[in-house]
Amino acid sequence: MTRTFRALAAGLALMAGCAAAPAALADYKGPVRLVVPYPAGGNADTLARLFAERMNRELGTPFVVENKVGAGGTIGAQSVANAPPDGSTLLLAPTAVHVITPHLRAVPYDPLKDFVPVAKLSSSIGIVTARRDLPAKDMREFIAYAKAHEGKVSYGSAGLATITHLQGAVVGMKTGVNMLHVPYKGSAEAMNDLLAGRIDVIYDSVALPQIKAGRLKALAVTGTERHPELPDVPTLHEQDLDLALPSWFALYAPRATPQAVVERYAAAAGRVMSAPDMKGLLIRFSQYPSFQGPAEFSRQLLKDDAFYQQLIRAGNIRLE
Repeated sequence: MTRTFRALAAGLALMAGCAAAPAALADYKGPVRLVVPYPAGGNADTLARLFAERMNRELGTPFVVENKVGAGGTIGAQSVANAPPDGSTLLLAPTAVHVITPHLRAVPYDPLKDFVPVAKLSSSIGIVTARRDLPAKDMREFIAYAKAHEGKVSYGSAGLATITHLQGAVVGMKTGVNMLHVPYKGSAEAMNDLLAGRIDVIYDSVALPQIKAGRLKALAVTGTERHPELPDVPTLHEQDLDLALPSWFALYAPRATPQAVVERYAAAAGRVMSAPDMKGLLIRFSQYPSFQGPAEFSRQLLKDDAFYQQLIRAGNIRLE
């Protein structure tokens, strides 16, 4: 049995075997630290602040967003793994923290054993975004341009081991394009350098407002359908490019958090993410609601962990 299957089995057993929480704990009303392991201004932070405000309304409990930054998201994740399992601390994190980074380098926690999956909240619609004066109007033209300027084209990411890093690595691996990777401390920094013309592209949806304002250009959308805010931008699939990666944001609690607490938060999160206005709010930063409860998300976590493990090994993808 692989590490992934053993870990997930342990996690599911932990979820199923947790004793019922004391009533006082299940009805915890104190402030909840919602840890985001990336800086303010990126998509994780934007989602977290919207989610925290809605959870506060839903449960009557203050949810306080804390940006705990460093080491590609691992510092924030570790702080939650080490937090008391009493419902007072949760982690809101993207795909990378649990199913990408641990396959690229050692992390100070077990991503599948040290957390209880509470819920998947949303999925991302990635946008391949280029500086405005780049001589390419779509992804195919960009690949041709990058091949003609071998080693001179650069892409920025929100940091090492993030989905925005891996997406660029996969483009290089599958198309044979050699691009310089420039990691930043968050999506906002990468976008600022793209606006300044210091890098050529980013694989990040944070630039949507700048694209709509004409300051940057979109070459492709990574989702299965066109972006509602960018109806003229073709998907990668429409350009016959199999380059898209699964990308989502999810909620986790520390290991041994009582099942009653997990279920209470999951139920509230489900109501929040299914609110009639949520889809319109999320699309502004290129996400859409894709709620999954603890059991369903645990299965998704296993599936995507295996996918990224195979991808990273097959492509011999490494941290610079």
